[in-house]
Amino acid sequence: MWIKICGLTSPEDAALALTLGADAIGINFVPASRRYVEPELAERVLEPVRGKLELVGVVADLGLAELEALQRRFNLDWLQLHGNEPPELLRQLPHAFKALGIAGPDDVERSSHFAGRRLLVDKKASGVQGGTGQAFDWSLVTGLARERELVLAGGLNPDNVERAIAAVSPFGVDVASGVELAGNARKKDPERMAAFIARARASRP
Repeated sequence: MWIKICGLTSPEDAALALTLGADAIGINFVPASRRYVEPELAERVLEPVRGKLELVGVVADLGLAELEALQRRFNLDWLQLHGNEPPELLRQLPHAFKALGIAGPDDVERSSHFAGRRLLVDKKASGVQGGTGQAFDWSLVTGLARERELVLAGGLNPDNVERAIAAVSPFGVDVASGVELAGNARKKDPERMAAFIARARASRP
C-alpha cells in the first residue's frame, strides 16, 4: 500500500511522515490553498526527506514550461495536477498524474482521457481543486482500481482508511485534512498521522 501524506508545510512534519513510514509527501504549490507553501519554504520542507521518499508537487493550471521548471527546481518525483489541465498536457509529462474529482459515472468515464498509469481520485466539489476533506461513493472507482495505479483520496482518516482500502483495493491512499490538528490546516497531528499510516499499512484489500 502506497501511502502519501499531503499538504505538509513544515520540515518537522515531513520528517515525522518519513519516520512513521509514509511512502510519499505532497507539497502544495496552489496559491489559493490553505496549505500553500512558497518556494523558499518548500525547499526547507523537502530538505530532511529528499531522496528518502517520493516527493509530489500539487499544482493547478500551470503551463508545460512552468511545470517542468517546478519539477526541476525541487527535484520532484511527481506532479499531481488538480486544475483544468487538458489531456494532451499530461502526455508531455511522464512523471505526472491527474487528480480527478468524482461525483458520478461520467467522471469515471472521463478518466480514460488522461494518460499515465497513475491516477488520483477525490471528491468532486464545485469551486474546489481537491483537499475537500470529504469522501465520495467509493464503489464508483472499484473498476478503475483494477485498470490503473489508483490513489484514493477524499475524506480519508484513521477511522475509515481500512474500510476504504477493503472497498476499493487501491494502489495507494492519500490524506491531508484527515491527519491535521483540529482547526489547523497547516499542522499535522502526530497521533493521527501515526494511526493512519499504521492502519493503512496493515490493511488488506
